[in-house]
Amino acid sequence: MEDLLDRFVTLWVVIDPIGTIPVFIAVTAGLDAATRRRTARQAALVSIGVLLFFLLLGQLLIDALDIGLNSFQVAGGIVLFLFALTMIFGESKPESDQRLAEADKAAHVRKQNPAIFPLAVPSLASPGAMLAVVMLTDNERHGIVDQGITGLVMVIVIAAAYVLMLFAEPIIRVIGHSGSAIISRVMGMILASVAANAVLSALINIIQTGKL
Repeated sequence: MEDLLDRFVTLWVVIDPIGTIPVFIAVTAGLDAATRRRTARQAALVSIGVLLFFLLLGQLLIDALDIGLNSFQVAGGIVLFLFALTMIFGESKPESDQRLAEADKAAHVRKQNPAIFPLAVPSLASPGAMLAVVMLTDNERHGIVDQGITGLVMVIVIAAAYVLMLFAEPIIRVIGHSGSAIISRVMGMILASVAANAVLSALINIIQTGKL
């Protein structure tokens, strides 16, 4: 149960459904209700597809490059830690992704579907989320059933993001953009702790086994 909770917290932090709310409002401004719902549904489905791709094939890529699991976990933990630092000290995810959306709109280059960019990628299926699903479904540490559970948890988190997008306007009226930014920074602190734990666990395993 504790391991399941760890997986849920990790995926919730890196996907950050709450931080997606201001982004959704920015890119769907002026659209009718039906189009907004369709955009939210497309963003959720595309992000699930992207993350499932990394969940299923990420390990094959690592094996093909002959990268040791512990080495990958150290590198992945460092990347997630740096990602967490940007959430804490830099622009929060809502601020940075919303700025991208507004700049895109100002430049009149909205040729792409906003459900794809910036909602599905990089808001929901962020680089941190892609890396996290690979780390959480390593073949040497997790069986097929365990990996399937991780995939299910990932789908649940994105489903929560979908529901939050449907209720984006009333939520943002309650917490405000500043409240969303605060939540994003708290999530960054949690992610930094998870990343540090991943690095330390891998280093201890390297010392004990001598395997990279």
